[in-house]
Amino acid sequence: MLNIAVLISGGGSNLKALIDATSEPGFPARIAVVGSDTEAPGLAHAEAAGIPTFVVRPADSDTREEWGQLLAAAIQEHGVGTGPEPSLVVSAGLMRILPPGFVRLFSPALINTHPALLPNFPGAHAVRDALAAGAAETGVTVHVIDEGVDTGPVLRQRSVVVRDGETEDELHERIKQLERPLLVDVVRDIATGDLNLPQSAE
Repeated sequence: MLNIAVLISGGGSNLKALIDATSEPGFPARIAVVGSDTEAPGLAHAEAAGIPTFVVRPADSDTREEWGQLLAAAIQEHGVGTGPEPSLVVSAGLMRILPPGFVRLFSPALINTHPALLPNFPGAHAVRDALAAGAAETGVTVHVIDEGVDTGPVLRQRSVVVRDGETEDELHERIKQLERPLLVDVVRDIATGDLNLPQSAE
């Protein structure tokens, strides 16, 4: 059984998709804990499902590395990354760049979703950037987090055609419709061994 920690910053729609999937009989992974960098509304999804939660605020630490150490400790308290069972940390809408020490501790069993077809349009404004560039196609990527910004190995992608006159919000919503099932599929396939993580995120 794959033990998962999920990290969020917002409403937790990807988290909700993972909770729904892992609650199905026979799903080969379980969510051990959900963490956030703020009092995110999405934590309510975990609480409703009886999943432990924690909040580790960067403002409560003197440095990013110290914040990363506290974040890692909170994850490891719930057996993710410490026990004999395989573990995975899923950044599902965490709006922070994870510090290098945290990445080195968990990667490559540390994945993220990104609303573009990486390596195109990395960074925080991927949907806006795709529209500004006049891209005919964009999509979603699930990738391993490394020490760069959206530079880790790509695991899976799904594409969408950009519609004429589409707004950023409209396009982003269509991407999210692909993102949720793609993330569930990736987690399932990592758990079953149908998708192998790279040996190193470098």
